[in-house]
Amino acid sequence: MTQIGQPKAGYDLVIATDGSCSGNPGPGGWAWVEQYSGRSAAGGSPQTTNNIMELTAMISALEFAGPKADILLRSDSSYVIKSMTQWAPGWRRRGWKKADGKPVLNRDLIERMVNLYEARTGRTDIEWVRGHSGDAANELADRLAVEQTSLHAR
Repeated sequence: MTQIGQPKAGYDLVIATDGSCSGNPGPGGWAWVEQYSGRSAAGGSPQTTNNIMELTAMISALEFAGPKADILLRSDSSYVIKSMTQWAPGWRRRGWKKADGKPVLNRDLIERMVNLYEARTGRTDIEWVRGHSGDAANELADRLAVEQTSLHAR
């Protein structure tokens, strides 16, 4: 397997995630790429949203990493990152309602993602990456997600 991008000291795994959607809603794809090994996974749906695909990519990456590895998760989705690290505690306290009283969209996926994140015992850092900025692992995850979007558009 081939390393993608520069190594990040102190991590067992560095995983870039991405989601894609054509039409939003419409056909979509998700993917993650592990930077050290080049391992990846991808999938999609004929009718979805970009946020659902971004969440699915992160869930799959967390499942791949398992609870004990020291990991760096890299995403260009501030929605996913903030859902996991900032917004979920308030949503839980309010019975999975936003501050305006409306229900949290994609609650099932967000709860699954947050549960995986909170169950981790290994170091877990999360980094926002600007999309389409030339970051090798993020660009590959984007390419794989877009390929899945095309496959599910047929």
